[in-house]
Order: sequence, then structure tokens, then C-alpha cells
Amino acid sequence: MLGLLVAPIASSGEPGLAAAARSILGSHQGVYVEAADGTVLLAQLADRPVHPASVSKVPTTLALLRKFGPEHRFTTTFAASGRILDGTLYGDLWVQSDGDPSLVDEDALLVAGRLNEIGIRRVAGDLRPRGSLIFDWQSEADGALRHALSGLTPAAAWETVRTLQAANSPNSGVRPGIQFVASTEPPQASIAGLAAAELLDNRPLIVHQSQPLVSLVKALNDYSNNIFMSFADAAGGVAVVESVARGAVPESMRSEIILGDGAGTDPSNRLSPRAAVKLLRALENELAITGNALYDVLPVSGVDDGTLQDRLNAPQEIGRVVGKTGTFGSYGASALIGAIATSDRGTVYFAILNHDVPVPQARRRQDRFVRALLRRLHSVPWKYQRDVRPDVARTQVLIAPR
Repeated sequence: MLGLLVAPIASSGEPGLAAAARSILGSHQGVYVEAADGTVLLAQLADRPVHPASVSKVPTTLALLRKFGPEHRFTTTFAASGRILDGTLYGDLWVQSDGDPSLVDEDALLVAGRLNEIGIRRVAGDLRPRGSLIFDWQSEADGALRHALSGLTPAAAWETVRTLQAANSPNSGVRPGIQFVASTEPPQASIAGLAAAELLDNRPLIVHQSQPLVSLVKALNDYSNNIFMSFADAAGGVAVVESVARGAVPESMRSEIILGDGAGTDPSNRLSPRAAVKLLRALENELAITGNALYDVLPVSGVDDGTLQDRLNAPQEIGRVVGKTGTFGSYGASALIGAIATSDRGTVYFAILNHDVPVPQARRRQDRFVRALLRRLHSVPWKYQRDVRPDVARTQVLIAPR
């Protein structure tokens, strides 16, 4: 059993809902439900912190939005050292990253296209990273990025980029790529021209800007991608994320939040159901400042691809739950927290944090309980329109000014 940090709150709230929680989830599992006005509809072991798995991404999302704002874009700059002659950079191509975790093959093809556009088709040198480069969800990935910049990407990546280019420029469609060769001397006939060419000293050539933060965290939360750990670093470190989270809940709940990382993979992470709901509400309030909502950063059941695509997706359920899942099998930890829009109680928030239950069984119980909750509430679908464009369509790849 996961360790308890405080004495548990007994089951309270609406009797029918409490009985459903005991019957469906089990009396030893933590669950908390709260209406928009703060009325507690259910509190069963609600102050007991257990491992929240990927629900840990909710406080990280909150900390990121508070630090950067929803429109922030992470930047990766491609710069050159050496001289350019006849389409060849005689020198190195440098990559300066500020920690963007979302660079993938499609982005590399767009960058290669921009390099081709300014006249670079070969690099007689190497690709050299600066900063915390992440590519295709991996760190220390300069080799994979070099491969992708060469145009050697999966067919699906090129098809996405080709379609995007065709929408913006009907005359496009040539697969971009940069040929990397071992550093060599230019042909004898070109030596004089190379000597006369401008010497570049780490001069920026191309600037890649990620999609805005609000849609970036949405994409990663939809699939619960653990590259989120790097986001905690961007927010200032896990200690900062934990401090932000504790400061967002009532003082009596602060000890119920413990974060060893910002993604949910650290065994020391702990969160109570009631603290999870308060964090969800704090995130909602932060988003509302800029006219955004929870569905702008978290998946909507039966609508978005990812963790909630095939859950709570019956005709009378689809689009009615926005939430965050969590799974950490080593600890038997499985979680589902979320919000339901209703016509009479405003938004109703819930958190189910299971422990010591086989994950498939825990998920079935969670869905059964949320269905019971939906039946008791006058729920309505969220006013949410999914953005079906590929993620790369929201990025910007710019030629740096000289």
C-alpha cells in the first residue's frame, strides 16, 4: 500500500454518490467531487496522497503557463560558422536550443527547406548542438536531427510537409534536404571564390519557433508524453513546479503535494484527490486570464486523439469530460481527474486516484464511476472545436535577418 501522510477524510457529500463510489471504486480508494461553488459532492479518503502518475503534468502545465504565458514559443536557431560557396557551407551548422521538446521529422524538413531557400544544399562540416537539444522525443539526438535534415525521414512526415506546402504554395512539392559530407577542401577552381566569400562566425540563418505553448502542452497532454519532464526544467525545475502547485491550493492541502518530477515517473510523487481538484481549478483560472479553457490544454473524451479517445465516448458521453489520465504500473497507480460542464451546477470537478488496483480494472472502475456521475448531473458537451491541423502547421520557420 502507498504510504499515508495524513489521517484520511471519511466519505461525505451526497449519499447516493458516496454509495456509488464505495460500490464501484471500493471504499479504500480516494475520490473527490466538487461543484463550481465549492460544494463538496463527494469526499472519500480525499486527503490521502498517493502516486498520481501523469496527473503530475497538471501542476507542470500550471507552472509553465504562469512563467511564459500561453503564446510563448520555444526557439531553436540554426547558425553557420565558415563560408558559403556554390550551395555548400564549408564549416559547421550549429543548433542552439532553448529546450523545445517538440522538434520532430516534419520540423526538420521545414528547416531544410528554408536552408535550401537561402542557397545551402550541402554542409562540408558537421551539425553541432548547443543547449538541451531534444529531437523526436530523445535527448542527445544530433545524429537523428542530421539524418532528418538530410531529407531521410519517414514517408508520412514528408507527406505531411508536402501537403502543408501545397496549401501555402501550389508550386512547391520538392522534397528538401541538406547533404552532410566530411569536411573537405573545395575544388581547386573554387578556392579563390571561397576566400572571397563572407566568413560567418556563428551567424543565425534559420529560426524555428514551436507552436504556441498552450497548443504545445495540449498536444503532449493528449498523449501524456513523458517528455514533459523537460518542461519542468523550463519552468525552473521540479522544486519550482512543486512550489507553484502548493501555492495554488489551500494551506491545509500543501503537504498533500509532493513532486519528484514534473511528468509522473518519479516514485516519490504524491497527490491527494482534493489537492488534484484544487490544482485543476487553479489551472482553469490561469487559462481564463487569457480567454482559454481547460480543453485548450487537456484532452476531451471521445474527441481528441490520445489517452481519452476511446474512453467515455458513448453518444451521451462524448465531449462531456475534459481531463487527465495517469498510469504508473509499478505502483498499481491509475488516475483520472477532470471537469464536467453542467447546466445547473456550473463546472463539476472530480479526481479519482487509484492505487494497488490492476490498471485495466482501475480504468474500468473510473469510467463506470464517471458515467454514474454524468447520470446524476445535467451535463452538457463542452463548447470545444478540435484543431485537426498537424502540429507542424502551428510552428514558424523563419529566415533570420542579416
